[in-house]
Amino acid sequence: MKPLKRPVRQVTLVVHVAASAGWLGLTLGLLALALTACTTESAAMIEASYRSMKVFTDWLVLPVALLTLTSSLVLSLGTKWGLARHRWVFIKFWLTLATTTASVVMLRPDVSRAADTVAAGAAVAEPRDLLMGPAVSLTAYVFMTVISVLKPWGLTRRGRRMRVSASSPKVLDERSLRQSA
Repeated sequence: MKPLKRPVRQVTLVVHVAASAGWLGLTLGLLALALTACTTESAAMIEASYRSMKVFTDWLVLPVALLTLTSSLVLSLGTKWGLARHRWVFIKFWLTLATTTASVVMLRPDVSRAADTVAAGAAVAEPRDLLMGPAVSLTAYVFMTVISVLKPWGLTRRGRRMRVSASSPKVLDERSLRQSA
């Protein structure tokens, strides 16, 4: 992919940071709602918490996660960082993909099931299970924020090979060595 021009790169970076911060905020909201549902005795509060979590997971989490994932791909492929050149970028990509998948495959169905169960007047079997998804996601997002700032671990094997090939002198062919008349 060709390098992004400065204005496009800046807009994409702003979108990425805003989407990532939004995803972090949604996760904090889900965690607060799950904690509320686990710690309150009020049936109305439990139902409101699960219904709110369902709105977040049904309408907000997936679009924000996909926006974060897409903008990260565009940035990594269109800048000097590359997708597989630096370990921190590579790890962030895979963690973003894993948390997006976990949100769709595990969190969303669990929240929907809990909201439906409570709406039917029954108690949720293990309300603490709904704490784990947001807690693990929050940990992953904070970790990704830290490595985005610190940029640890250096280059991947591929990144080292690319750096060596870029810094090695260009081999000149016979025609380029001929003197012009």
